[in-house]
Amino acid sequence: MELTRRTLFRIAGAASAGAAASALAPAAQAALRARPDAKGVLVDTTLCVGCRTCEAACAEANKLPEPERPGDDTIFETRRETGPDSFTVVNKSPKKSPSGDDRFGKKQCLHCIEPACASACAVNALEKTPDGPVTYKANRCLGCRYCMVACPFEIPKYEYAKTVPTVRKCTFCAERQKEGKPPACAENCPMGALTFGKRDELIEEAKKRIYQNPDKYVHRVYGEEEAGGTSWLYISDVPFESLALKTRVQNSSYPARVEGALSTVPWVMTLWPPLLAGLYTFTNRKDAVQSEEETHE
Repeated sequence: MELTRRTLFRIAGAASAGAAASALAPAAQAALRARPDAKGVLVDTTLCVGCRTCEAACAEANKLPEPERPGDDTIFETRRETGPDSFTVVNKSPKKSPSGDDRFGKKQCLHCIEPACASACAVNALEKTPDGPVTYKANRCLGCRYCMVACPFEIPKYEYAKTVPTVRKCTFCAERQKEGKPPACAENCPMGALTFGKRDELIEEAKKRIYQNPDKYVHRVYGEEEAGGTSWLYISDVPFESLALKTRVQNSSYPARVEGALSTVPWVMTLWPPLLAGLYTFTNRKDAVQSEEETHE
């Protein structure tokens, strides 16, 4: 390929753009990790009765429409996913407990310790706060929806039907937490299925319940290691996948897998423009000297 001025500018421009975009990823990762004493919620699905009070409390706290078909148990006939107007949903497990009881599972954003959505966001519209919540700032969002692709739990949802759409998901009641209040769902659960507290203490509590009831619970704390760990933790006496929880998720942090590569890209890409510019100058100088010698001959 002939190294013309136009080609040089095109390559340098692409390299600079790539470096700028890639440089934002490590910046976003600076706020990925929560403090060791960050908050979390332990969901004991053996205590949930499927009353959907958590759905109503979430809707009220976030000014969302009333939950679909309140009080209608036929809603459990199909598995539901979260949406732009429903940050949390309760699903019924097709499998009954060992004692023959129905089991239900609450689903919402898990607020990963190192969230892939925040890592993928080039403008820091999604951020991991030190206290635990993964927050979203609509005024920064470009609408690229990379967060939706990155999330291994498929939680962020886009308002496709709106003229000015935004990404929507559970906020972990970040504003309520700032006021010293628990998430609305945890505060209003009538069965005590949702325990709000420090994540590390909740993991210990979860393991204690499993240890004291080895024949009751599945010997696993869902969320302890999934995607590098999440703020929401689950214990259950039925398979987690039957509660509409994603189980085909790697245990290591998703951002950590690409952190090294992304931090290297900007350094490499910044070398290309001056290198190509030097080569172009050298080539031009060589041609000029050769032309001048031919003229004098």
